[in-house]
Amino acid sequence: MGRNREFDVVEALDAALGVFWNKGYEGTSYSDLTRATGVERPALYSAFGNKEALFLRALEHYHSHYLDFFPVALTQPTAKAVAAYMLRAAADLHTRYPEHTGCLGINGALACSDVAKPVQKALIAAREAGEAQLCERFEKAKAEGDLPQTADCAALAAYMCTVLNGMAIQAKAGVGRDKLEAIINQVLAGWPS
Repeated sequence: MGRNREFDVVEALDAALGVFWNKGYEGTSYSDLTRATGVERPALYSAFGNKEALFLRALEHYHSHYLDFFPVALTQPTAKAVAAYMLRAAADLHTRYPEHTGCLGINGALACSDVAKPVQKALIAAREAGEAQLCERFEKAKAEGDLPQTADCAALAAYMCTVLNGMAIQAKAGVGRDKLEAIINQVLAGWPS
């Protein structure tokens, strides 16, 4: 008969997420994970599998609990409102937690060894999926006359993602919410109309 788990899996997952968010995938050791979760290595392996599997579960948790603003942003009435909502929510997320600023996806995938390529590919695929959703929303706005017919929706979506990624890097480097707001205001001031 197996032993019952003696820890809360969701709490452990959230603690592991915080470490990955702060240190990236490769910068995180199993010692970091056991220290943060308070769970010994065999129990972590039993609950989550290896480090890569734990990271991928943490990434799912991040998307459902921290990037929940993304689907809400896509429902805003205009393309500019989509952009404003998304940029402000991202700025809030990037600066809300002093112990892990920036973005898990950016922090986790900027530099990876060959061993970590599957993690890097998963992070890139997640960003590409978000960009595709944003492009689709901008295409809808263009069809409704909210964006000019000359608007390149794919380029606009890529631009937004570039700004979002840049904001995450700025936040990780210690830039505060005020400067991120100035960036957001500049983006919105040049929005196509």
